[in-house]
Amino acid sequence: MAFELPPLPFAKDALEPHMSAKTLEFHHGKHHAAYVKTLNELIEGSPLEKKSLDDIIVETAKDQTKATIFNNAAQVWNHTFFWNCLRKGGGGQPKGDIAKKINADLGGYDKFAEEFKKAGDTQFGSGWAWLVLDKDKLKVIKTPNAGNPLAQGQVALLTIDVWEHAYYLDFQNKRPDFIKTFLEHLVNWDYAQRNLEARHALAH
Repeated sequence: MAFELPPLPFAKDALEPHMSAKTLEFHHGKHHAAYVKTLNELIEGSPLEKKSLDDIIVETAKDQTKATIFNNAAQVWNHTFFWNCLRKGGGGQPKGDIAKKINADLGGYDKFAEEFKKAGDTQFGSGWAWLVLDKDKLKVIKTPNAGNPLAQGQVALLTIDVWEHAYYLDFQNKRPDFIKTFLEHLVNWDYAQRNLEARHALAH
C-alpha cells in the first residue's frame, strides 16, 4: 500500500492570521505532498514497501545508503505530526498531566518556553524543535533537516517546523517571531497531552 498525503486536521484558513492559507497551500499541498510522492517512488518494489512509516524511519536512520529514504519518510512523519500540533485558538499554557510533567521535569512553563524558543531559533539551517519523552523524562531537543526523535528512541509530544518554508510567507526571515506566535496562538496542547497519555498506556 502506497502512503497517502493525510488531509489537514483543520480548514486551510483556520489558523489565520497566525499562519496563512497560502503558507498551508504550499507547505502541505506542495512540500508535504512531494515527500509522500518521493517516498512511494523510492520504496516501490522493495521490502520496505510493506512496512509502516515508523518502521521505515527506524530501519533507515543509521544506514547512510538509505539516507534519501530516511529523509523522505521522516519528513512525511514529521509534517503529519506537526499539523496535529496546531489548532485554531491554540497556544498559551497547558493544563493537566502535561503541565505537571513540564513543571516537574523542566522547571515550569516559562522555562520550557524559553528552552523551546532557543532550540528552534538556534537550529542552524533547516530542522525542527521538539518536546520529547526520553525514557520517562521530558526534554526539549532540536533536530537538523529531517531528524526525528523516533530514530533516537524518544517519544515525540510536540514539534515546530523551522524550515524556512514553514514561515517565510508570513514572517519572512523572523524565525523567533514565528516560534513565539506558535507558542502563544497555535500550540495544540491537547494533542501533546494525548501523546503523553498514549505513552503511559503503553508502559502499563
